[in-house]
Amino acid sequence: MVPTDFKVLLLRFYHLQSERVETYQLFEEGHEAYLRTGPHYDFDHYRQLVHEITQAFCGISTEMLEIKGKLHHDFDRPALSEHIDKLQSKEKQKLELTAKLQLARQRAQDHPEDEGCQEQIQEIKQEIIKNKEALSEIMQDFKYDSEELD
Repeated sequence: MVPTDFKVLLLRFYHLQSERVETYQLFEEGHEAYLRTGPHYDFDHYRQLVHEITQAFCGISTEMLEIKGKLHHDFDRPALSEHIDKLQSKEKQKLELTAKLQLARQRAQDHPEDEGCQEQIQEIKQEIIKNKEALSEIMQDFKYDSEELD
């Protein structure tokens, strides 16, 4: 494999990460629209959104795993493939936290008298912040290690 193939693979990796960010934005916007339909929520529309978001994330993950394999086997860059492993794990956690936050927001909207709901929302937001910091660190490590020997 020639070095340009490596660069193309890296560009695809970064493009997929930006697709993830856009998908999270769509998910958040869709959830906000869903909450505005309360108290008689338009669950069918939201379920369709969740289905589409899930498909998008699955496609991104599948391609990330292909890139991970190529980096490890075709380019002998196991450190980069390890970063992708860590990234995938943190992205899975972020998606779980996002879903948890959305449920907590709906619960808070449905039960405004329950102060525990707001506390739970703040706790989840803190977990998401920590998760994003870890993701950023992994991306920095990936960038640094991919520029090595380049």
